[in-house]
Amino acid sequence: MTKYALVGDVGGTNARLALCEVETGAISQAKTFSTSDYDNLEAVMRAYLDEQKQDIKHACIAIACPITGDWVEMTNHDWAFSTREMKEHLAFDSLEIINDFTAVSMAIPMLAEDEVIQFGGKVPVEGKPIAIYGAGTGLGVSHLVHVDKRWISLPGEGGHVDFAPNSEEEGEILEVLRAEIGHVSAERVLSGSGLVNLYRAIVKSDQREPENLKPKDVTERALKDSCIDCVVRCHCSA
Repeated sequence: MTKYALVGDVGGTNARLALCEVETGAISQAKTFSTSDYDNLEAVMRAYLDEQKQDIKHACIAIACPITGDWVEMTNHDWAFSTREMKEHLAFDSLEIINDFTAVSMAIPMLAEDEVIQFGGKVPVEGKPIAIYGAGTGLGVSHLVHVDKRWISLPGEGGHVDFAPNSEEEGEILEVLRAEIGHVSAERVLSGSGLVNLYRAIVKSDQREPENLKPKDVTERALKDSCIDCVVRCHCSA
């Protein structure tokens, strides 16, 4: 009989759960849940497990926040929980909660050559440190270092470093955002609501009134090249 573990990727907007075959690592039955539809992560996991009707005793969930102990509190969502209590409630033998970009970084060495796109620079030198960045609801950051013939993941919260302007225009953007939101991190001009923050700052720094846009509106307008302010936003955050 095939044995499965529960695996998941949980961010501020979506929770993606799947079954992982213990023997082979094959992923199946993946399903995405909106975090706004559930009161907590345990409710999402319970709903998924009820659908799958499998005897799951082990789980590993990658989640978008620092993992420093038993208590887990998401950065870009209001979910918070005790890992120990969740394990007991769901009757797991083991439950691992790890940072989402720790999980992403651990997958990098497994990528095949045809799964990687090179842009700029020369061919990477084998065994050198690797930086991993990803813009979603927040800005995920992690690093890999090669030690004693194996890769070690170094999790971090690099998305919360200060936004450092490098031009007069970016300096004006910083001043607008600082007046509106206080601390201006890289995340707040690159990810999720940061797309809107940057759009608004660009428009307001030009002494105009911004529209009430959502992140997806900014992205769609930029891709369609239908709004110069949204296109400029993409250039500023690149």
